[in-house]
Amino acid sequence: REGAATSRRRRGAALRGGPAMDLFGDLRRMNKRQLYYQVLNFAMIVSSALMIWKGLIVITGSESPIVVVLSGSMEPAFHRGDLLFLTNFHDDPIRAGEIVVFKVEGRDIPIVHRVIKIHEKENGNIKFLTKGDNNEVDDRGLYKEGQNWLEKKDVVGRARGFLPYVGMVTIIMNDYPKFKYALLAVMGAYVLLKRES
Repeated sequence: REGAATSRRRRGAALRGGPAMDLFGDLRRMNKRQLYYQVLNFAMIVSSALMIWKGLIVITGSESPIVVVLSGSMEPAFHRGDLLFLTNFHDDPIRAGEIVVFKVEGRDIPIVHRVIKIHEKENGNIKFLTKGDNNEVDDRGLYKEGQNWLEKKDVVGRARGFLPYVGMVTIIMNDYPKFKYALLAVMGAYVLLKRES
């Protein structure tokens, strides 16, 4: 009887507090050794992800080897939510027709557009102009005031491949920050509470 009453009290507490209270209950029931193990496990996953990211930066030469297309300006080549894989080797010359990801001074988010014109100066330096395939006009209106051409230093990378719509999760997380924090909390809780079988 006593066991049944305790079980009912626990069920009642779980129903009143919901999943959050259940989570804290699981954490309280863990001994310190289990908790330290789970925290170290979580830290190892995060550090492994960072190491993989840094490794990709070294291999591809791009400060951001993977980007998500955030607008429809490159349709039909790329759609909103497509995941692009980039490289940025400095010896490789930029050519008209290739798709580049570039940063403009004063804008935080990189832009994915196609190179439409190349202007080579007498000293060998190359400047170029970009445009979205789905846009009516070139990108001069997007560049900083007084800038008519982009230079190699503005390029984050060049598109080498893509996965369609895989980046929609990123877009949803940017559009709905509460969803992002909830997802991160659930993932963190899962890693902390997951027991070895």
